[in-house]
Amino acid sequence: MMYCVAVRSLCEFTAKAGDLDLRFTPSATALEGIAGQAIVASRRGEGYESEVSVSGDFDGLRVRGRADGYDAHRQRIEEVKTFRGDLDAMPANRRALHWAQVQVYGALLCAQRGLSEVELALVYFDVATQDETVLTERHTAASLQQLFEDRCRRFRDWAAQEAAHRRARDAGLSALRFPHAEFRPGQRPLSEAVYKAASAGRCLIAQAPTGIGKTVGTLFPLLKACPVQAIDKVYFLTAKTPGRALALDALQVIRECASQASMSTPLSLRVIELVARDKSCEHPDKACHGDSCPLARGFYDRLAAARAEAIARLDRPEAALDKATLREVALAHQICPYYLSQELVRWSDVVVGDYNHWFDLNALLHGLTAANEWRVGVLVDEAHNLIERGRQMYSASLRHADLRGMLPKAPADLRSALRRLDRCWLSIEDAQVDGEQHVAYRVYPGPRPDLIAALQQVVSVVTDHLAERPALDSPLLRFYFDALHFTRVFEGYGDHSLFDVTLDGTSDDSVLCIRNVVPAPFLKPRFAAAHTVTLFSATLNPVDYISDLLGLPESTACIDVARRSRPNSCASR
Repeated sequence: MMYCVAVRSLCEFTAKAGDLDLRFTPSATALEGIAGQAIVASRRGEGYESEVSVSGDFDGLRVRGRADGYDAHRQRIEEVKTFRGDLDAMPANRRALHWAQVQVYGALLCAQRGLSEVELALVYFDVATQDETVLTERHTAASLQQLFEDRCRRFRDWAAQEAAHRRARDAGLSALRFPHAEFRPGQRPLSEAVYKAASAGRCLIAQAPTGIGKTVGTLFPLLKACPVQAIDKVYFLTAKTPGRALALDALQVIRECASQASMSTPLSLRVIELVARDKSCEHPDKACHGDSCPLARGFYDRLAAARAEAIARLDRPEAALDKATLREVALAHQICPYYLSQELVRWSDVVVGDYNHWFDLNALLHGLTAANEWRVGVLVDEAHNLIERGRQMYSASLRHADLRGMLPKAPADLRSALRRLDRCWLSIEDAQVDGEQHVAYRVYPGPRPDLIAALQQVVSVVTDHLAERPALDSPLLRFYFDALHFTRVFEGYGDHSLFDVTLDGTSDDSVLCIRNVVPAPFLKPRFAAAHTVTLFSATLNPVDYISDLLGLPESTACIDVARRSRPNSCASR
């Protein structure tokens, strides 16, 4: 069995060293990164290839990836990294990771195209100035192959362990039996519908009454579908903490029953719980870098041992890495529990977390799934909550009092842009006064162009300022993050959202809000990114309304367990 790994994952596993360093430094957005790569490609000569797919095998490993560009005339392979600020401030361990990536791309390209040597180039593109800094190395195919094989050997034992786990997991799930003597009323049709949706690779809306055991009734069939459908991960997403606890309990019941049944193939299932950063931080008074937090200092140097212990615990019968167990392992190795949990997502079978881990703008699980090309099944618990949570994820607001409170102490290089924004904001407030009467709330067709231009200027100048003078927690930084989020949400502004202004006549304050009403355009790509998604709740009616608001595919199946309707019985589908 060939074990597949992405170039980035291989390099992150073998090349990361030193401190965890999450000091805020302004970086390019995803859109700026895409645009930057396009600009670099447009500057290259005829015959330049962009997004070059490469892959290669070594000793049971299949490594695959996509290099940013290749210039056949110069025999140069390029890896483009976008950035803001001072390039010299980039941590050395991040630069080393970039070199490792382009070296692997070079080895794979040489083998794929029969090249005897190649030039490697790291192209650092400054999104503010659009200048390029190009660092190059010349390598023979033999030297790159040696580096590639060395990385593969260092990953090989882990890969062999993971491949063995996957075989054992699939064998155990194939032999898995329902964890109770019999199904509760309504539980069997629910389970059958979930399994059929996973088999067909489509979404399912399941309305089922409280008390029938929806958590076990959805987890069990999706786990059973994993071996047949080659599903890599199962994500169980909840709106609230009690939902995570119920999922962990249900998984424990499934594992215990499998163990007690004396299955010929023991159930090997790795379960991890993701919690919010503020609920797992050991040093909330410290910043996330080695000069401040002891759990960030030498994080990557100690990660391998912590990861090995965590996986060993996960592989024990009836074990799961919940918040408490993760903390115990992390502190034993003196590393951050929160970032250990993010690392362990890569090596887990079931992840129990919050809606935002898959659906929001910066969703961890969605990002990892896309980067690693995982095939995933998603379960959305109490799915009626996803409408309001989706609206919140894709809304943004700004308070005038926050800007005014910051203005008197603002650095000199920022005052002009901040005052321009303040003047624009005041004119919006003035327009909402009818005679002597303040109109407390008004909806507008959209944000005024001068407001967006002023906000974008503030974001730009503050970005440049923070690149030179990083700040930790300050009113400026908090307003900057709010403004960044506002401008990012505005990029997707459309008929699905409203722009409104709320005035507080008593405090002379106002709030600008992009208020999402229909989250469908934002959630739709997340449903498409999963092999199968089941949304279940006791209240999911009317189903057409729910489907339209969430952006579910036309092929979505529906079942109302109380009415014993069939999985394809939705009126509009």
